[in-house]
Amino acid sequence: MMHSDTIDKARVLVESLPYIKEFFGKTIVIKYGGSLMVDDAMKQQFAQDVVLLKYVGINPIIVHGGGKDITKWLNRIGKETVFIDGLRVTDSETMEVTEMVLSGKINSDIVTLINEAGGKAVGLSGKDGHLFQAKRLDHHPDKDIGLVGTITQINDDILTLLATEDYIPVVASIARGQGRESLNINADNVASEVAIKVGAHKLVYLTDVDGILIDNAIQGFFNYADAKALLNHEQIAGGMRPKLQYALNALEQGVHRVHILNGMVEHAVLLELFMDNGIGTCLSRDNR
Repeated sequence: MMHSDTIDKARVLVESLPYIKEFFGKTIVIKYGGSLMVDDAMKQQFAQDVVLLKYVGINPIIVHGGGKDITKWLNRIGKETVFIDGLRVTDSETMEVTEMVLSGKINSDIVTLINEAGGKAVGLSGKDGHLFQAKRLDHHPDKDIGLVGTITQINDDILTLLATEDYIPVVASIARGQGRESLNINADNVASEVAIKVGAHKLVYLTDVDGILIDNAIQGFFNYADAKALLNHEQIAGGMRPKLQYALNALEQGVHRVHILNGMVEHAVLLELFMDNGIGTCLSRDNR
């Protein structure tokens, strides 16, 4: 007699089949960050999920930040961390630590985990191959936030070349500025701009929360018009507001869907993409 849990596993595979067919050959950009990046077990699961996506014919591109690790290393050298509207004030010393942590440590760790899981990951920063061009962010005319930038141009050739072959690009959110200086870029912004430039089918934001919450209840789906109206909602605050703006920008410029979900849920990416009932919030250009 076949055990019911074995049959349930087969049913899960069958449920995922329409989604695998829909996404086959398409590019999905995943912004990886938050608490997920400091939990060893979750990091390994994330790497396995990314490799599975590649083996079923999807082209994942990973964009990562690393705010918690940057703060930790700044604390080790006695450097105070200051934020203005969620943006880290970045002087030259902070920028040096940021670049070492993002490109030298975190990017290398992600690449290693994906390769150990059976993939072929390639680590990049926005400075490699002139991948990103950026300018300083004129965010506070009366307050200097330093070496913080916004993307002005992406050379997507290298990403497309890698992603459409057997490789998984892993991109650190560092860019070269107009004066050839290194700039710290918000990883949510980078992920949105990369998704637009490479013509991604989906953009996935892995966060520390379950998705968009209204009255403490997760909201599963918004079309574009309703999602845009959320920008004025009093309960959309903190880091969710700019994330929502970046998501809307991606939808406006051709990305089919944006997903916001809790990366601390086991196999969060697979559950959101391949199950009939996802686990996060889906924002769509249309009503489906």
